[in-house]
Amino acid sequence: MSDELTTSSASRLAELIRRREVSPVEAAEAYVRRVEGVNPALNAVVALAPDILERAREAERELMRGTRVGPLLGVPLTVKETIDARGLRATAGSKARAGRVAETDAAAVARLRDAGAVVLGKTNCAELGLEYVSDNPVYGRTLNPHDHARTPGGSSGGCAAAVAAGLAAASLGSDLSGSVRIPAHFCGVLALRPTAARIPADGHWPPVTGPYALGGGLGPLARSVKDLALLFEVLAGRPADTACDLRGLRFAWFEDDGETPVTDETREAVRAAAEALDAAGLAGAKARPPHAGQATELWLSLFSHATGRFLRAAYAGREEEAGPPARLLLERARADAGAAEEFLDAWERRDRLRAELLGWMGERPLVVAPVGAVPAFLHEEARRVEVGGRALPTFRAFGPAQFCNVFDLPAACVPAGRTRGGLPVGVQLVGRPFEEGLVLAAAAVVERALGGWQPPPTLPHGGPHQL
Repeated sequence: MSDELTTSSASRLAELIRRREVSPVEAAEAYVRRVEGVNPALNAVVALAPDILERAREAERELMRGTRVGPLLGVPLTVKETIDARGLRATAGSKARAGRVAETDAAAVARLRDAGAVVLGKTNCAELGLEYVSDNPVYGRTLNPHDHARTPGGSSGGCAAAVAAGLAAASLGSDLSGSVRIPAHFCGVLALRPTAARIPADGHWPPVTGPYALGGGLGPLARSVKDLALLFEVLAGRPADTACDLRGLRFAWFEDDGETPVTDETREAVRAAAEALDAAGLAGAKARPPHAGQATELWLSLFSHATGRFLRAAYAGREEEAGPPARLLLERARADAGAAEEFLDAWERRDRLRAELLGWMGERPLVVAPVGAVPAFLHEEARRVEVGGRALPTFRAFGPAQFCNVFDLPAACVPAGRTRGGLPVGVQLVGRPFEEGLVLAAAAVVERALGGWQPPPTLPHGGPHQL
């Protein structure tokens, strides 16, 4: 029963609890055992909440009283280490914040608790969310549950690894340049990047303010589309209308952004997703959205100067505590002689190109796209990856993910294939702003046709735990 609980979808577990077939305490204990048995090999969960069982007992009392049964009552979830959850460390993987413990919940975490969820603990990330890995000077490196030689992605890689390996029913991450979708793609789970500001982002570090508010925000990772819809409803305070009729809907699909090559297996996954939608009655055509290939250049123009400014303030007088990626960006920031005019030019250009793109999407409200050029890469490839004999900066390899942040488009990542070596390959379903329901409805079609989440290779089980 324990294994069944830790591989169940969050929505299914919530249903079992509401029907009193499983108690919140049973669910919490099953996940704690799973974390104890599996997490030492992965380092995905970096802090367990000390009040897990207390919160589970409280949920059980609420269930028995019937006074308030929230949609996530008793469901154990994790939270990315960059997001505040009261009583738990919130360092964002930075030594400059190593002793910090959050005194209050971020608004999104409070909404999860109000819905009855039990916060199981915090999951690992890249230092200050700076890379597509989950490795930092505070907690070290997280491994991919499908292949320990590879990264689970970043910066929400601990979230994806935990969900994939059954260490949490779902997780709350954040995404400024693909940071929930890339880990989901690498680990074979599902993720949603909503339209900016759909989910409150206060209590996140770095703050999602200023330029970051144009394309950054929080988003859920889970093992099913139904879970993503449920979590979005709780986090955004509004339903995701996934009951829309997709028959006859026009969609576009593209295998690469015109600037960066992708692996053959990535192409196969995109085509498989497009074929699944065609078979469900949608009308697809191969077409690349305008300006898709400009995403990385625009991202750097919009956000890199803000990152340099933030890092200078975060490590002022403590530069020696910065990890390698932060140190490199600090050095670049020192050479940046102020770029307000460049940023304003980029912002104006982004808005102009976005208007053209949204006009194009008026006739094609859905786009199927790769998440990036490659599946999960080796730990030592954090700076450069190889595609078809061509070496690429790793950041450039994920232009299709950045495309959604730059132009603020909701996107869901859903598993759509496997490499010859068995690694997951995800694709993105991309929609127009505020049309998360349509995106999730299309993702559900792909999930049903192509199998969705599949467990990673067998992992060891934990023994009894005392709390």
